[in-house]
Amino acid sequence: MGAQGSLARQLLGWQLIIVFALLACVFGYSAVQSDRTFTDTQGRKLLAVAEQVAATAGVRASLADPIRRDALPAFAESARTLSGADSVIIAAPDRTVLTSPDPNQLRTQLPLGASTVLQGRAWVGEISGQLVAHVPVIGDAGQIVGIVAAGTETPGFFEGVANSPGAALTMMGIATVVGVAGSLLLTWRVKRQTLGLEPREITALAEHREALLHGIKEGVLGLDEQHRVTLVNDQARDLLALPADCVGRPVAELGLNERLTDVLTGRAHGVDQIGLRAGRVLALNRMPIARGAVVTLRDRTELAALREELAATSRATDTLRAQAHEFSNRLHTIAGLIELGEYDEVRHYVDLVSEAQTKWHEEVTAHIADSAVAALLIAKASLAAERGVGLRLAPGTRLGDVDDQLSADLVTVVGNLVDNALDALAGRDGDWIEVEIRQDAGAVSVVVRDSGPGVAPEIATEVFTHGFTTKAAEHGGQRGLGLALTRQTCLRRGGSVAVHNADGAVFTAVLPTRAEVPR
Repeated sequence: MGAQGSLARQLLGWQLIIVFALLACVFGYSAVQSDRTFTDTQGRKLLAVAEQVAATAGVRASLADPIRRDALPAFAESARTLSGADSVIIAAPDRTVLTSPDPNQLRTQLPLGASTVLQGRAWVGEISGQLVAHVPVIGDAGQIVGIVAAGTETPGFFEGVANSPGAALTMMGIATVVGVAGSLLLTWRVKRQTLGLEPREITALAEHREALLHGIKEGVLGLDEQHRVTLVNDQARDLLALPADCVGRPVAELGLNERLTDVLTGRAHGVDQIGLRAGRVLALNRMPIARGAVVTLRDRTELAALREELAATSRATDTLRAQAHEFSNRLHTIAGLIELGEYDEVRHYVDLVSEAQTKWHEEVTAHIADSAVAALLIAKASLAAERGVGLRLAPGTRLGDVDDQLSADLVTVVGNLVDNALDALAGRDGDWIEVEIRQDAGAVSVVVRDSGPGVAPEIATEVFTHGFTTKAAEHGGQRGLGLALTRQTCLRRGGSVAVHNADGAVFTAVLPTRAEVPR
C-alpha cells in the first residue's frame, strides 16, 4: 500500500503539472481572445466618434477657413467627453495637430503608422500602444481638408482578461475538468500497465533481470521479429564470439556460419540443434515468443569430446573383437589341420598368416613413423577386413615424427575419415579404402579415397558444416558428427578439409604443423 501510495502521489504531481499547463494555455488564449474582442468593439466605437466629428459642419467650416480654427478644440473636447475616448485629435491635411488633449502635442506631426486616411479612406488600428480610428474630413470640393483621430489606450494582459471574466472562467473551468479527467485516466492506465508497482520497484526488477541474465551459466540470446539481437548475456556473447556492439544488429551481420544462422533465425527446427563456433560444439534451443524468439545455448564441447572418446573406445573394441574373431578362425583352422594330420599344411598356413600380418605391419611402420597413427591404421585394417573391405596405403605415403598435439589431431582426422568411408561401403564386398598421408615443411595432408558411390555435390559442404543429415535428423539420430569434428580440428589448426568425387569419394584434409590460436 505504501508503494502504491507513493506512486499515486507522484502521479498526482504530474496531474497538477498537466492541469496548470493546460490552465496557462487557456489563460493565454483568453487574453488573446479578449484583446481581439476589445479591438473589434472599441474600434467600431472610435470609428463612429471620428466619423461624427468629421461630419460636423462647424468642423468642416473651421478647417476650410484658417481664421476660424479657434472653435476646433470645443468640437473635439465635446466629442471626447460624450464618447469616453481617451483622445480626439483634429489635424490639418499636412498632419499638423491643431487640437489635442495634450498641449505638448499641438503643432506636431500626427503619427499615422499604416493608416490610409491620406488616401481618403477611414482606418482603425494600433499606433504606439493606442487603438486609433482615423477619418478624413472632406471639403465641399471633395478635397481632404483635415484629419480626425479618436483613440483610447489598449488594456494590458491581465486587464484584458479581467474585462471578460465570464468567458475566461468558463474556459478555465472546462480546461480544469478535461485536465483532471485526462490525468485520472493516465493514472489508471499507468498503474494498470505497471501492475501497481512503484518506479523504484520497476527499476529493481530490471536490475534483477539483468543480474539473472548475466549470472546463469547457459547462454541466452533474444531476437525480435526481424532477427535483430535485442538482448544477450555474457555467456552467449562468449560462446558465439559476438562483437561488443551486437545488440541491435541482425543475425546476418554477426559473422556466424550458415548452420548457426539457420538455427537462430528459425530456418532449422528441432531440439538441441548442434552448431560449431570458435572451436566449440554448441547445443542450441530456439523458443518463439510473441514478438521474436529466445535462444538458449549450452557448451557441449567436453561432452562431444567424451562421446568421441567413447566412440573411439567402441571402435577399438570392435577392432579387438574383429581381431579376436579372426584369430579364433585361424586357430580353428590350425586345430582342424592338426586333427587331420596335415602338419605340412599347418606350417604353410602359419607362415602365410604370419607373412600377411607382418607385411601390413612392416608397410605401415615403414611409411608412418608416428606410433599413434601407425597403430590406428594397423587396427583399422582388421576392422576393414571383417567388413570385406580392403585397406591400403597410397604410394608416396610418408609421415615422420610429429609433436603430441599434431599426432592426436591426425588420429582424430584419419580415424573419422576412415570410419566414414567404412560406413559408406557398408554391405559392399570387394570395395577398398586408400589412405595417403604426406608431410612437407609446413603441413601434413591426409587423403582418404574409397570405391563407394561418392558424395552428392549439393551436400558436399553441408556434411562438414551441419554435422548431420536431414534424413538422420528426421529419425531423431545424428550422423556425420565425426566429419564436423574433423573440420573443426582442421580449422582450429588453421587448415582445411574438403571432399570431391573421383570414382568414389575423396576427402582431403590439411593440417598445418603449427596450430593457430582459435578465433
